[in-house]
Amino acid sequence: MQKTSFGRLLRAGALALAGAWGLSGAASADTIKVGIIGPFSGPFALQGKNFQAGAEAWLAQNGKTVAGHDIELVYRDLPTANPQQARALAQELIVRDKVQYLGGVYFTPDAMAITPLLKQGNVPLVIFNAATSAIMNSSPLVVRTSFTTAQTATPIGKAAVDRGIKKFVSVVTDYGPGVDAEGAFKKAIEAAGGEVVESIRMPLNTTEFSPIMQRIRDAGPQGVFAFLPSGPPTLGFVKAFSDTGLKQAGVKLFATGDLTQESDLPALGEAAAGMVTSFHYAVSHDSEINKRFVAAADKAIGAPDLLSFPAVGAYDGMFVISKMIAATGGKQDAEKAVEAVKGLAWESPRGPVKIDPETRHITQTIYLREVAKDAQGRWINKEIASVPDQKDPGLAK
Repeated sequence: MQKTSFGRLLRAGALALAGAWGLSGAASADTIKVGIIGPFSGPFALQGKNFQAGAEAWLAQNGKTVAGHDIELVYRDLPTANPQQARALAQELIVRDKVQYLGGVYFTPDAMAITPLLKQGNVPLVIFNAATSAIMNSSPLVVRTSFTTAQTATPIGKAAVDRGIKKFVSVVTDYGPGVDAEGAFKKAIEAAGGEVVESIRMPLNTTEFSPIMQRIRDAGPQGVFAFLPSGPPTLGFVKAFSDTGLKQAGVKLFATGDLTQESDLPALGEAAAGMVTSFHYAVSHDSEINKRFVAAADKAIGAPDLLSFPAVGAYDGMFVISKMIAATGGKQDAEKAVEAVKGLAWESPRGPVKIDPETRHITQTIYLREVAKDAQGRWINKEIASVPDQKDPGLAK
C-alpha cells in the first residue's frame, strides 16, 4: 500500500467530491469497487484474513458480477486500532481508488473515525466487526452485519445466574465495546437477581494479566464475566485464568465468544474446557448453509483451523452490498443503497438474520455455547441453547 499524505488526500478529496461522481451520483460503471479495511498484518492479522476469507467465499459462491457490474475488492491494511490512519485509508479509498462501498473495520475507534467521511464521499460503510452500539448513531450511512457486545453479553448474564452463580467480577477492555459489554452484563445480572461486586477495566494493549487475576481473587466472586477483543490478548487471558488457579478454585469464567474463537481453541485446550460463552456464530453451527459457507471459507483462508467469526460478518456484508448494488443499478447513491437494505432478511450461515430498519443493525439469534470436544476429538464451541430475534440492547430507546 502506498503511503499518501492525509492533507493532500483531503485537498484532492475536496476537488474529486465536487466532480461528476460526487454528491450528484456517478454514472453506472463496468466495475464497482468495494474497499475493505482490516488488520491484514500485525497481532490481529488473523481477523483480517477472516474478513478476506468471508468476502472471497461469497464471491466464489455467488460470482463476481452483480446487476451486470463486475465487483472488485480493494484491501487496505490497518494492523491495530489507529483512528487517524483509519480515516486516511478511507479517504484514500474514496478519492484515489473511487470505491463505491466501504466494508470491514475491526476496531470501534477506527469506525468512528471513518463515519464523518461517508456523506461527503457518498459511500456507505458496512461494518464486518466493530461492535460498539454507538457507531450506528454516528452516520445514517452505516449498516452492520456483525454484532455488538451489548447484544452478545446480555444473554450470558441470565444464563450465569441460572447456574446458581450470583456474585460476579466484571473484567473488560477499556474502550467502546468493553464498556458496552460491562453495562449490558451488569444490567442482565441484576435483573436476574445477581450482583457485580467489582468492575475492572483494562487498557486495550494489556498483555500481562497476573495483577488482574489477583484482583479477581481478592474480590472473592463465584463467577467472572470477561470481554476482550479477539486476538492474542484473549488467548492470554483465558490461559492466565486457568494458570493462576482461579478455575481450579471453582470460580466460573463466562464471556462473550470473542474469548473462545475457534482458531484459539487448540491452544487453549483444557484451560477453556466447560467455559460458557454467548455469541452470534460458531463455526460448528449445524446447518446446510453453514457447511457450504465453511467449505468455501476454508478454501479461501487456506487452513481450516484459522476460520473464525469475522468471516461470517464479511460474508453477510458482501450479501448486503450486493443488494445495495442491485437496488441502485450500479450507480453511486449511498442513501438509496442504505434505504434499500433496511428490513432485509435472509438465511445466514449463523441462522436467520434481518437488518433492523430503524437502527440498521443486524437482528439475529444469540447462542449459548460450551467449549467441548466433538465426535472427532476437536475442540469446538458447542451450541447448548439459543435466544432468537435479538436486537441490539445498546440501541434500545
